[in-house]
Amino acid sequence: MYTVSLNRANSYDIPTLYSSLLSLLEPLGGITAFVKPGDRVLLKPNLLTGSRPGKECITRPELVYCVAKLVTEAGGKPFLGDSPAFGSAMGVAKANGYLSLMEELDIPIVEFHGKRYETVSNEFSHLRLSKEAIDADIVINLPKVKSHVQLTLTLGVKNLFGCVPGKMKAWWHMEAGKDANRFGEMLVETAKAINPDLTIIDGIIGHEGNGPSGGEPKFLGILGASTDVFALDRAMIELLGVEPHLVPTIAAQIRLGHCKELSEIDFPLLNPSQLRVEDWKLPEALVPIDFGLPRVLRSTFKHLYIRLIKEPLASYSNK
Repeated sequence: MYTVSLNRANSYDIPTLYSSLLSLLEPLGGITAFVKPGDRVLLKPNLLTGSRPGKECITRPELVYCVAKLVTEAGGKPFLGDSPAFGSAMGVAKANGYLSLMEELDIPIVEFHGKRYETVSNEFSHLRLSKEAIDADIVINLPKVKSHVQLTLTLGVKNLFGCVPGKMKAWWHMEAGKDANRFGEMLVETAKAINPDLTIIDGIIGHEGNGPSGGEPKFLGILGASTDVFALDRAMIELLGVEPHLVPTIAAQIRLGHCKELSEIDFPLLNPSQLRVEDWKLPEALVPIDFGLPRVLRSTFKHLYIRLIKEPLASYSNK
C-alpha cells in the first residue's frame, strides 16, 4: 500500500503552517524519517514565473520556508533550486517574495544546469537532467495545485519537469509534438529518474482555470504529502473531481503501472472524499503541447541538439 497524508490547512501564517506541516508529516514518520544530519536537501518548488505575483502561480514561499526550517532542525542542509519556464530561479524567487525568508535561514538559491547525462529509459534515453537534482542527498518536491492548459492539471509529477534545464524543455516540447500521451510518459519517466524522497503539495490556495499562469487563485485549504509522487497525484485528482484519463501524467502513470487505483492507497488522516472540491475550474480549452515552430526550424534545432548535446554527452550515459 502507498501512504498519502492529506489534511486541512487554512493559512500561510508561518507558525500556523509550521504546525500544519508537523501534523501532515507525522503519519510518514516526520521529517527525520527523510533527513539525516549533514544531508544536502534540494527543495524543489514550482517557480514558474515572476510575472503574476499574488496570483498563486507558484509554490508559496511560506511553505518552502517552513519545510526548510524543518530540514534545518533535523540537521540537514537545504538549498532551493529550479529551472523556471520564464526567467531565472533567483529572479522568480525575488519577484514572489522569497528572498527575505530564504536569507533568514541562509538558504542558497541555485540555478539548474544540465551538466549530467542520465539514461531514463530506452524511449527517453537522451533526456538531460539537472546535476544539482541528481547529486542531492535528498529531494523534497514542493508542487502547487494548478490547472494547466496543456496537461489539464499540474501537480507533483509535472513539477519535476523543472529538473530538466531550460533549453532542454523546449526540445522536449517539440520532441513530443502534439502527442500528449508521449509527453505524459516523458514526465513520468522524469519523475522516476529524480525519484523524490518526499512530495508536499501546496493546496492551501490553488490556481484554477487557464493555468499554469493565466488562471486565478482558488482557496482549497488542503495540504498533501507522500513518499510516492504518483500516489499523491492520484489522490489529488480524486479530491478535485477530475477523471484520470483527462490528465496525461495520470493516464501515463497508469499505463506504466504506477498507482492505478485509490484502493492501493492508505490515507491515515483524511481521505479525498472528505476534502472533495466541487467547483474546481479546468482550462476553458486545451492547447497543443508543442511550440508550433515551422518544420525547418524544428529540423535545424533537432540537428544541432544531436550534434552539440546528445553526442558529446553519450559517454556519461549510466554514470
